[in-house]
This record gives sequence, C-alpha cells and structure tokens, in this order.
Amino acid sequence: MSHAQLHEWIAPPHTALCIIDYQVDFASPDGLLGKAGIPMEPVLKVKPGIEKLIDQARNAGVAVIFVGLKTSPQTDSPVWTEWMRRSGQNSDEAYAICRESSGGEEFYQLTPQPEDLVIWKPKYSAFVGTDLEKALHEKGITTLVTCGITTECCVDSTVRDAFQKDFSVFIAADACAAYEQDMHDTTLKILTMSFAIPLTVEEITQAWSR
Repeated sequence: MSHAQLHEWIAPPHTALCIIDYQVDFASPDGLLGKAGIPMEPVLKVKPGIEKLIDQARNAGVAVIFVGLKTSPQTDSPVWTEWMRRSGQNSDEAYAICRESSGGEEFYQLTPQPEDLVIWKPKYSAFVGTDLEKALHEKGITTLVTCGITTECCVDSTVRDAFQKDFSVFIAADACAAYEQDMHDTTLKILTMSFAIPLTVEEITQAWSR
C-alpha cells in the first residue's frame, strides 16, 4: 500500500485509536497477574509504541478511546462462572482481576485526557455490555486502529466484533502483546486472514503526520 492510500484509509476524521486493557492488573509487576508470577516483560515492551500512537493521534485529531475491563458482583457472568468451574479454574480468583475500586482496574501509566472516550467493559469485547458502538457512530467513526493487551483475548474479541459491526479494523501489531509470543503471533495471523489489516506503529504515525 502507498503512504497516500494508508493516510486515506486511517484518516483522522473517521478513525479512532482504541487502546485495550492496558491496566494495572494486566501490565504492572505489582498488579494481580504480576504478583501471581506471570512475566510482564512481553506487555511492558509495547508500552512505548502505545504511547507514541496516543501522542500522534492527539496531535492529528484522531479520536482516542481507552477501553478497560472493570468487574463487579453486579456484572459477573453466571455463564463465565460456570465455564470456569467446568474447566477446573477458580472463578473467585478470576473475578478478582480489575475489580471495581481495587486499583487494579486503573490504566497503567497511561492517563486519559478529558477529550478522550473511556469505555469500561464487563467482558472481553469492548462492544459487549457497553455503548461503544453508539459512541463511534455519533462521532462519525468508521475505522478503528487497535492496540493493547492481550492479543489473543480482548484485542481479538474486540477486533472480531468491530469487523462484524462493519467497522474497518487495523491492528498496530507491534503495540499489541500477549504473555506468550506464540499466542500473539498466531492470533495476528488469524485476524489478518479474516478481520483486520496489521500495521506497524511507524506506519500508522507516519500516516497521521501527513
């Protein structure tokens, strides 16, 4: 694709940058997963790329959307709980993540600005149980550039739903991460086949700087 073509595809007037789940419990060594011994290096290394995307989006007038998981007893899913039980997992531990008012649900070292849209979701996809789709239509957004964590779970779920709802979707491949590299790579390959176009942070920021 040419630079001019890419600029047209992700032009600021109709594009939003969607930062998914870069939160304390998912990304901080002091968050719930970090304290459980899951290595944070894979997700920490994409933070500079996410920050670069945010800065360039704001400079170019691209809408910035922060998406985060926030759980509470009122939003806990009975089906999710039963799936955890049937698969031998502890649903109490799962629901402790990004619990409302715990501090773990806060965005990790990234701060939404007053003009940014913040979407709190109860499940994996940013479109389930939220007003995201309505907000995008109201802003005239037809295209999403996605980044964040984790590639195989909440990024994947959001990308698929966005495409099914007729949004054009691009993935900042080097600004997404999973805790295991093979999961990241495999998910990108699958999403690229059917749902989205992968780009680098450099390609995106250059297109927004035109």
